[in-house]
Amino acid sequence: MKQRVVVTGMGVMTSLGSDLETFWGNLMAGKSGVSLIEAFDVSEYPTRIAAEIKDFNPELYADKKEARRMDRFVQFAVAASTLAVKDSGIDIGGDVDPERIGVMVGSGIGGLGTWEDQHKILLEKGPKRVSPFFIPMMIANMASGQISMTTGAKGPNSTAVTACATGTHSIGDSFKLIQRGDADMMICGGAEATIRPTGMAGFCSMRAMSTRNDEPEKASRPFDTDRDGFVMGEGAGILILESYEHAIKRGARIYAEVIGYGMSGDAYHMTEPDPEGAARCMTRAIRDAGISPEEVDYINAHGTSTPVGDRSETLAVKKAFGDHAYKLAVSSTKSMTGHLLGAAGGVEAVIVGLTLQNGVIAPTINLENQDPECDLDYVPNKPREANVRTAVSNSFGFGGHNATIVMRKYEA
Repeated sequence: MKQRVVVTGMGVMTSLGSDLETFWGNLMAGKSGVSLIEAFDVSEYPTRIAAEIKDFNPELYADKKEARRMDRFVQFAVAASTLAVKDSGIDIGGDVDPERIGVMVGSGIGGLGTWEDQHKILLEKGPKRVSPFFIPMMIANMASGQISMTTGAKGPNSTAVTACATGTHSIGDSFKLIQRGDADMMICGGAEATIRPTGMAGFCSMRAMSTRNDEPEKASRPFDTDRDGFVMGEGAGILILESYEHAIKRGARIYAEVIGYGMSGDAYHMTEPDPEGAARCMTRAIRDAGISPEEVDYINAHGTSTPVGDRSETLAVKKAFGDHAYKLAVSSTKSMTGHLLGAAGGVEAVIVGLTLQNGVIAPTINLENQDPECDLDYVPNKPREANVRTAVSNSFGFGGHNATIVMRKYEA
């Protein structure tokens, strides 16, 4: 018999806040987390804006010595996981068996900052000066590894690396681990820290990012006619998933229930999305949830603010939902958080959990002139009170990797 899986803890590290109350409040206020980049000199870059986390102090979440041995993406992962574990009220090793708690936190790119820093040392000072911590700081699986060491979780431990679908794949895979009885709890989601010279240069060369540098807060504008690319974000989004039976036994507070997961591959193009693949992914998730498309009330869209991507996702929603697509509420919270790449699905799953709990849908801000080819209800500019019972979260990544999870309002 499949286990029911519920969300009992959440944690974020974003440009809109690092505690759930502040984060949700800023989303409800339609606030943008995008600003001019301060981390390095961007004067020669076409894009000089990002949803950057200012004044982050990793020593609030890890010992000073250990924090120095973590790349920034790992620091974000550990910080958000620490907050999520605290939010869940669990005592790992105390009232909870550590061997039944796993970790699956991915990153689309991993330790880009560490790679940059150590490559510079290699060129300027030679191979003997490269840090012995270079590799264990840089590799993408170190987020899951360090979270395990920080929390004491000794259960299933792995890492997904599927570009912008990473966070959602991590949550979906964790859902399945619990559903089949391989773990009682999973710490899962994504983390990313690519607001770095090479990261920005690479995406600028692809002409994938917005160059609306004079109006940072208005640069991310999914589904708007004047959108000109995505805005990079950084941070982490973490869920604590738990079997319903385990959660009830310990008297846990439950945010929402995860009921479905779908994944697919486009087999089409390195960077351009195929609506067929995305539609197939959503259809599989709905089928896995055992519901009809008409039961879905809200979609947190991938909605990156790229001309091709937004049109493709709109078409995919129509293919997956038919006439019901026009009755759905669809919003892109990337309009406020920026695009956190491998962390996006984690942060957006937290948003869906809060939506189901609070009965309010976060808006798509900066939607001033809706693209005629994007003709769905994108909840423009203001939050909307709604009785959302079932919601979908989409993530689509380079390489044609697609992931969708279905979450439902918790009912005992």
